[in-house]
Amino acid sequence: MKISVICTVKDEEKSIGDLLVSLRAQTRPPDETIITDGGSTDRTIEIIQEFAASGMPIEVLALPGSNISQGRNAAIRAASGQIIASTDAGVCLEPCWLEELARPWENGRNPEEVMPGVVSGFFLADPKGVFEAAMGATALPSLGEISPESFLPSSRSVAFTKAAWETVGGYPEWLDYCEDLVFDLSLRQAGLRFEFVPQAIAHFRPRSSLGSFFLQYFRYARGDGKADLWRKRHLIRYAAYTLGPLALAIGFWYKSLWLLVLAGALVYLWRPYRRLWPMMRGWPLAHRVQATILVPVIRVTGDLAKMIGYPVGLFWRLRGGACHR
Repeated sequence: MKISVICTVKDEEKSIGDLLVSLRAQTRPPDETIITDGGSTDRTIEIIQEFAASGMPIEVLALPGSNISQGRNAAIRAASGQIIASTDAGVCLEPCWLEELARPWENGRNPEEVMPGVVSGFFLADPKGVFEAAMGATALPSLGEISPESFLPSSRSVAFTKAAWETVGGYPEWLDYCEDLVFDLSLRQAGLRFEFVPQAIAHFRPRSSLGSFFLQYFRYARGDGKADLWRKRHLIRYAAYTLGPLALAIGFWYKSLWLLVLAGALVYLWRPYRRLWPMMRGWPLAHRVQATILVPVIRVTGDLAKMIGYPVGLFWRLRGGACHR
């Protein structure tokens, strides 16, 4: 069965080499790799062409100004494989990544067993330094927290049949962020079977500054607003950040409210700390203290970004910006 790997890039000269090296080292090599460039002004395309000249089966599609959905759809249309494996620039793939994603299709099965339309891989943080470690622990789930039945894969580590992509009309080109989430939901609504393969791992670096993290989560939340996703989650967040400070203020008269707010904060931060503690074994005390302090700072920064981004996307939607299917 022919497998095409697809990816979108823009100004990724610092990271595209690592991705292509990890693709070249795959135990099950891709039959072809289609990369859509959204208008790079650095050496991204030149680096890709160097790998292609070395014998890797890579094709570059130049699509300046395209968003991620448009770039992915263009790459998939150009792909000749029956199976599409999607990843992103900025990641490094485990050598068995594609082999694991392909296994459900390439291994023999009981003829009565329904073949998956989607095979979900996983992703892990590859932090460089204390800040990125705290960022990864705060923003990313661990494998033990994943429910395979409901997991919605990131397009940095997923494979699907080209027929499944055609069934749902591809990635939503009207949406600039959260496009892979909307694509996943469309695949589920179409009745495609998902299979979770946690061994298909893509490693990537978390954001290295609060500013870049804020922008990332602002865009994610703006995408939620545009796509009308997770209304309840966003409402709960607004309620918590409204009632929390109010309870702190009233606590000057009713001290028990301070204990209630503290308990709520500890519950909210429990998962990030549970992920972080095993990572900190062997760290100097100063680094452990720094990471511990960073977790709530990162959490609040992300929440503020979401609370600002969501109404921006919602306003765009209410003005008729989305071309809904």
